[in-house]
Amino acid sequence: MIRDQDEFAKKLRGYLDAGAADLRAGTVYRLQQARAAALARMAEPARVPQPQLAHALAGGGATGGGTRRMRWLWVGILLIAAGVFGWQQWHVHQQTRELEELDAQILSSDLPIDAYLDRGFQTWLTRYQP
Repeated sequence: MIRDQDEFAKKLRGYLDAGAADLRAGTVYRLQQARAAALARMAEPARVPQPQLAHALAGGGATGGGTRRMRWLWVGILLIAAGVFGWQQWHVHQQTRELEELDAQILSSDLPIDAYLDRGFQTWLTRYQP
């Protein structure tokens, strides 16, 4: 398999050399610089990219101060969200309780049946509500 790769590389180099013969000197020079830079990068040890978000949440980092701030920020956001949700739930509970009390007052009153069937009953409710 290595012998096949060597043959392929020799053929490819021949085609590339034939194609490069027609290039201008400035183009050849820039290609040489690019090749040298690529070879220099290959000689450097490969850096393994690390996911930054996972690294930050894991408590890593140079100082760790940024991750602490992020944690406190998220804790603050969660506390605010929980407070708003709790207030909304309490408000809905209060409205429901008020409606239950109103229904109980209406049903336990000495109001005749005809009053419930009257079209002006809604007006009476809003006018004489305790």
